[in-house]
Amino acid sequence: MSFGSFPTRRNLFPWLGVLGIALFIAAGSASADEFTSANYRSLNPVMSAGGYGASASFKLYGEISGTAVGTSSSASFTETAGFFAFPYATTPVVSATVGNAQVALSWTASQGFLGWNPTNYTVGEAAVSGGPYAYTSPTSSLSSTITGLTNGTVYYFIVRVLDGVGNVIATSTQVSATPASSGGGGGGGGSITTVGGGSVVLSGRAYPGSSVTVLKDAQVAAITTADSKANFQVMISGLSTGDYIFSLYSEDTAGNRSSMVSFPTAVTSGNTTTVGGIFIAPTIDVDKSEVAKGETFTVLGYSIPNADIVIYVNSASQNLSAQTVADGFGLYQHVFDTSSLSLGEVSILARAYYQNSNFGNLSKLIKLIEGTKSKPKEISICPDRGDFNNDCLVDIIDLSILIFWIDQPAPPIGLDLHKDGIIDIADFSVLTYYWTG
Repeated sequence: MSFGSFPTRRNLFPWLGVLGIALFIAAGSASADEFTSANYRSLNPVMSAGGYGASASFKLYGEISGTAVGTSSSASFTETAGFFAFPYATTPVVSATVGNAQVALSWTASQGFLGWNPTNYTVGEAAVSGGPYAYTSPTSSLSSTITGLTNGTVYYFIVRVLDGVGNVIATSTQVSATPASSGGGGGGGGSITTVGGGSVVLSGRAYPGSSVTVLKDAQVAAITTADSKANFQVMISGLSTGDYIFSLYSEDTAGNRSSMVSFPTAVTSGNTTTVGGIFIAPTIDVDKSEVAKGETFTVLGYSIPNADIVIYVNSASQNLSAQTVADGFGLYQHVFDTSSLSLGEVSILARAYYQNSNFGNLSKLIKLIEGTKSKPKEISICPDRGDFNNDCLVDIIDLSILIFWIDQPAPPIGLDLHKDGIIDIADFSVLTYYWTG
């Protein structure tokens, strides 16, 4: 009676695989024991069954382990795993301008990261807050006018971001508007009548108790305060018909300012444009200006309460990422070890996302030095001139503000660095002298 030949070394692995499956099915689970043979060694595996999940296109019979979060590297390859490797896209900021039986919508372009490429947009319309929504056909345009509406009725809108194959990769915050034959409309289901010009209502989230500054074409138009849940809303009225650039930044209770979010908005006299879903980036700070290699430093700042915060730390030799959660007051912080970082300059950024859908812009870039000793952070001294948005920096934001006023009559006194009544090459020369980057 022949039972066949015993497996040789060459064909040992298939037999071992069958044997392993049989043991797994019979036992259901195994303790963390070490298994060895002449060909391999398995260090303390923990195996867990658990049935299987199924769909029309795949089956999942179980899992051996989860993927660790963070970045692992070797001399020949780098594997980035966990949350930090997930693709994502920023959510659009949506503007709604009412008209006679219609609402004109516009939105900022979504930015994709780690593989997602925003390609098209589709607008959802609903008669009740939260939907269900009826969607328009996909478009690559950043605007859409919804017609055939009933004046005096509140409508709710969202904008979905689609990738190249039609997958939804981001969704805006809902905005509302009320069409009217003679102006009016606005957010929150209310009707706002404007006299002597058009109005813009800006709403979004910053940090609890923070101040929110609104700039209209590089000039401060309003300052408001976010509530305890980080919500803010401000109305700019008396605007002439035309296109405006609105920019917002927030300052937290520690005096740190956010990066700026900007978007164009069209205004029509007698109408109100509602801009919703403004998600201000977190503030960011560090407890040291220089840190000794092997010691730790703390990154901290403010965002929306309970928002998830991702912090990116980059040096010449290593990039680190960490995830933390802001507390009920919006404060977040995380301690980093410097052992794997190289000596020299270290760059740090943060990004917040909220309820898995609202992805914000990056924070300001801050830096510290990894050296041979640790130094506490020094109190910053603001430049004497050129800091138009009052963030103690003279950088690309101030440059863009100055560019807007080139050759325009009666520029603001604070922008006329050369004191000659016009913005020209002389003012840019002064700006470069005070440049901080």
